[in-house]
Parts: sequence; structure tokens; C-alpha cells
Amino acid sequence: MAVTEIWHNPRCSKSRQTLSLLETRGIAPRIRLYQADAPSEAEIRAALAALGRPAIDLVRSGDALFRDLGLAKDAGEAQLIAAMAAHPALIERPLVLHDGRAALGRPPEAVLDLF
Repeated sequence: MAVTEIWHNPRCSKSRQTLSLLETRGIAPRIRLYQADAPSEAEIRAALAALGRPAIDLVRSGDALFRDLGLAKDAGEAQLIAAMAAHPALIERPLVLHDGRAALGRPPEAVLDLF
């Protein structure tokens, strides 16, 4: 049976809603508090491959930290992945990984396509 994991930030309403949605459907994901347990560059690359999307789609580009680090939306994949690994607060949340695929919980219902 495939393990489901959520990169979760309990302070984020979308993250809490996504986790609750999964749990009400009987899905008990492994919860990764990704800001405290930062994913490595390799894990971020794997998540992007599972999403099938470029790094900029996983970056919170509207955050002040994004600007403070001098990042731009046209930055290269390697630069964005390194920034997310070094500053996990830049990672868009919540990210749900299941059976080799991934989805962002924006809106929360978007993750249901994984199941």
C-alpha cells in the first residue's frame, strides 16, 4: 500500500483544511512539518517530478522572503530548488505526495485526484 505524506504547516489554513479533508476520507498521511524538517534538494526535485511542474510552481513567490533573497520568477530551477532547501518557508503548502504523484492543496480538494 502506498504511503501518503503531507508537507504540512499547521499555521496555514489551507494546510489544515487539506489535512482534515484527507482524514475525513479515512486517509492518515504521514505528516511532515517541512519547515522544521526541511526537505533536501533531492527530495524537492523528486516532489517536483511527482507534481510534473517547474520549481517556480512550488515556490511562494509572493512572500517577502522571496524578494529579500533576490529571487525572481525567471530564476533557474537549480537556484529555486536550492533556495527552498535552505529556506523551507518558501515552499508552497500543503503538498501531498502519494504513490509517485503529488498535488498542491490549493484548493484542498485538488489533492483528491491522487486517490
